[in-house]
Amino acid sequence: MCQHQPACPTADSADREAARLVAHHPEQGWSLLCNGVLLFEDTGELLPDGQIIAPHRPLSAAKVVTAA
Repeated sequence: MCQHQPACPTADSADREAARLVAHHPEQGWSLLCNGVLLFEDTGELLPDGQIIAPHRPLSAAKVVTAA
């Protein structure tokens, strides 16, 4: 699928999100990567084989409460 040199990471590689954007629709909350991965704004993914990757955005930092 990818014609870039060097080639973008494949859809089954751990760094698949590093592939180049082919289409970007922020108003709809998704982007299509060169390797066929649909990347959603909530960090979920849909791989070309139909596999779903659950959202994996980082957790917010916990607030530290100190006693006075």
